[in-house]
Amino acid sequence: MKKNRISKYKRDTNETKVNIKKLNIDGEGKYNIDIPVGFLKHMLELFSKHGLFDLEIKATGDIEVDFHHIVEDIAICLGKTFKKALGDLSGIKRYGFFLLPMDGSLVEVALDISNSNSFVFNAEFNNPTVGDFDVELTREFFEKFAMYLGLTLHINLKKSTNTHHDIEAIFKCVAKSLDIATSFDKRIKGPNSSKGILWKIF
Repeated sequence: MKKNRISKYKRDTNETKVNIKKLNIDGEGKYNIDIPVGFLKHMLELFSKHGLFDLEIKATGDIEVDFHHIVEDIAICLGKTFKKALGDLSGIKRYGFFLLPMDGSLVEVALDISNSNSFVFNAEFNNPTVGDFDVELTREFFEKFAMYLGLTLHINLKKSTNTHHDIEAIFKCVAKSLDIATSFDKRIKGPNSSKGILWKIF
């Protein structure tokens, strides 16, 4: 059982520079998000607050092109940072499920931390943008996050009334589900699998 689940990760490319300065899975929901995409900054702050993850991120990128590269690369780096912090997964519940209302929006999330990454995204939004943020990047973000964490992730937008609220509910719901899945159960000895292993640490 890994008790100090704190990690960081840095990735520089010709398109973006992403520095996850700190992730503490067993945190209090404290955050410091310094990125040039206002809506994603807001969503990551909510993700930190409602998942009770302490999170510090600084990122820059070629936003004069569009937001695709920086959104994708933040998701990749955040997924890798979670995976690193989780260690061999000993003692965690592994599965998480949450149903979250946000005014008229309703989101259902189910996930499994198992390195068997599969991604299902059932969401149709009423608007193509929220401010200057392309809503299609919501899917891109969570697909890459799941891929690089090693996460099976199902996201279902069951009721949609306001696009901002829809996406906000998704981020909060994933955070709550991940908080459940990463929590410890003292009855679980080692990884929660009959195989005795959930992923190989490199």
